[in-house]
Amino acid sequence: MTTPQDELLPATRRALLHRIAVAQSEGRAPSLVAAVVRGGRAVWHGARTSVDGHGPDENVQYRIGSITKTFTAVLVLRLRDEGLLDLADPLEKHLPGTGAGEATIAELLAHTGGLAAESPAPWWERTPGSLRPQLADVLGEQPFRHPVGRRFHYSNPGYTLLGALVEKVRGASWEEVLRAEVLEPLGLRRTSAQPQVPHAGGWAVHPWADVMLPEPVEDLGRMAPAGQLWSTTGDLARFAAFLAYGDDRVLAAETVREMRMPAAPAEAADVVDGLSYGLGLQLQSRDGRLLFGHSGSLPGFLANLTISVEDDVAAVVLANCTSGPPLALVGADLVRIVAEAEPRIPEPWRPVPDVDASVLDLAGPWYWGTQAFALRLAADGGVSLEPLSGYGRRSRFRANGDGTWTGLEGYYAGETLRAVRRPDGSVSHLDLGSFVFTRRPYEESAPVPGGVDPAGWRGIG
Repeated sequence: MTTPQDELLPATRRALLHRIAVAQSEGRAPSLVAAVVRGGRAVWHGARTSVDGHGPDENVQYRIGSITKTFTAVLVLRLRDEGLLDLADPLEKHLPGTGAGEATIAELLAHTGGLAAESPAPWWERTPGSLRPQLADVLGEQPFRHPVGRRFHYSNPGYTLLGALVEKVRGASWEEVLRAEVLEPLGLRRTSAQPQVPHAGGWAVHPWADVMLPEPVEDLGRMAPAGQLWSTTGDLARFAAFLAYGDDRVLAAETVREMRMPAAPAEAADVVDGLSYGLGLQLQSRDGRLLFGHSGSLPGFLANLTISVEDDVAAVVLANCTSGPPLALVGADLVRIVAEAEPRIPEPWRPVPDVDASVLDLAGPWYWGTQAFALRLAADGGVSLEPLSGYGRRSRFRANGDGTWTGLEGYYAGETLRAVRRPDGSVSHLDLGSFVFTRRPYEESAPVPGGVDPAGWRGIG
């Protein structure tokens, strides 16, 4: 018996419902909604309790807090991809006079710019944005807490600066640019800077009694690029698919892959959990899975977006309470439930339609000194290099179209792989960032290290 690819099995759906039911009950959330994405589309929605007397669904808005930062990062990377700035540019080059201009755009995206975590008092999440009309009000007299580029230190003002950068380069408000360049192309019609009916109200739940207090809704003003947005599980499911696959109308797949590459060192306290940060995305290793996405919170609301590319599964979880259910754990559990109950079915193997004979000649075993590696050809023209046994450096390589390849990950990320040929056209060796790989261990005719000893291999007599 088979099931349509976009439909989850009844047992899987029940396990998902059970997980969010436990989270809502134990976390004492007024309401909790969730969605699961597989194959680029939402395949499950779940909800517990009600919003304004009716069951919440994929169209009810919740405030998503710092998931807003990922949207802002997308806008910045669009500017980079259009050639309007470089991530290595100091902010001062494009947005002068802030007092924080020595930080680069990449450092601001990765929270390594050394800026304070919060704006000066009063507490920005609980006071009107009108109290901070200028960037100077957001940054204060001493914006830096650490040397620029030296450590990861999560910074809300840093993303305020990135939003101001978008406004300066585009000549329009952050909200207008976001709508025109991301929300409309991706069809995120229920994502907005201000709440739209139907939306959940935000609540504080008493820690020692089952009573609630309504939380006020503040417009964050200048801080909007760090946490203003409202959205739904339906819209965030579509956004998750975009972050997994890319969309050429917004960002190419290569750029969204770049966003989820580690760009900041993990804090010592986070190393055990495998936490780090990319360009606008939180990265985590959990249950043997590489997860990326973002969490968010503002008074009255919690939010989480978790994606596993390898499993082709994403989860969205939203709740309308100031604290309570651990949504990052819930999101990771929803991904795990689907990945383990219904593992991804691989695409059928098919031979490539054509192959360059000179490239095919490179496939097979190679030796770095005495360690054996295998070079394999990929259907897209790329190659991979990995140890045949034990531990060792491995990487996938992208074809450059000129007979060379560029490393995509690990130690060889960004390094060039090329085949060095003899005058007769035969392959002498592979050069990988100056490392020599030969067909035999320490091949005598190869350059450094060559045969090492002219007496050759020997035993001990």
